[in-house]
Amino acid sequence: MTKLCRKIVQVNIKWKIFKEFFHFIWDRIIDCSTGRKPVRYRRLSRRTLSTPAMEEVEEYGVGGENDHSNASCSEYDSDSDLVTLKISILGDCQIGKTSFVIKYVGDEQEKRCLEMKGLNLVDKILVVRGARIAFRIWDVGGDHSSFDQIPIACKDAVAILFMFDLTSRSTLNNVISWYSEARKWNQNAIPILIGTKFDDFVQLPPDIQWSVVTQARAYAKAMKATLFFSSATHNINVNKIFKFIMAKLFNLPWTVKRNLTIGEPIIDF
Repeated sequence: MTKLCRKIVQVNIKWKIFKEFFHFIWDRIIDCSTGRKPVRYRRLSRRTLSTPAMEEVEEYGVGGENDHSNASCSEYDSDSDLVTLKISILGDCQIGKTSFVIKYVGDEQEKRCLEMKGLNLVDKILVVRGARIAFRIWDVGGDHSSFDQIPIACKDAVAILFMFDLTSRSTLNNVISWYSEARKWNQNAIPILIGTKFDDFVQLPPDIQWSVVTQARAYAKAMKATLFFSSATHNINVNKIFKFIMAKLFNLPWTVKRNLTIGEPIIDF
């Protein structure tokens, strides 16, 4: 009887060890497959991240020894100094989402992006007065089949960029569908409404511009979102949008100036 009890205890201990090991391996697989990393927020002091610091953001050199943009998830997990911020981009096809991302992260970084069906992932690592910030950008495809990627793209995102083509009214109308679907999975992310192709938009008659501006401002107000008009071709408001996100997240004094002048890149909040 004593021998039987010992065997039962040994079996239970082995089974417990096996279960713990299995769960550990399974968690690592999930983290690597989704690119997920527990977000470690670090309080950034006003002295370290002052207003000038927002303008003095330094990019890690592409291809250099400091280039960690293509780091694997294990490298991210082992780096306690890196603050990773997930950002999602939603909108119809052919509205300039990819051009917007390439303009911000650079051509070389874009080549390293992870492509999946209906979803592209790319990183941008910045240094702000010694603090290393990684923007992990999830760009969701614009067709209806890509709706299946919205849950994984929006979950845990700190900001969601809802984009539309300023020269295509239908893409602005569809923003409501993208917004409604995204909010099912994330109610806390900072919403930003972005009109693309501003360089083409300014060639339209003033009355059409006024109509689009009015509708976009109404949508932004309903979404409680900040509105930006941008152009990837001429780099209008692209970097400013991500600076705005960082300022909002870390409660920095850096702010954007409101601009409601027709014929100029609108910024409204």
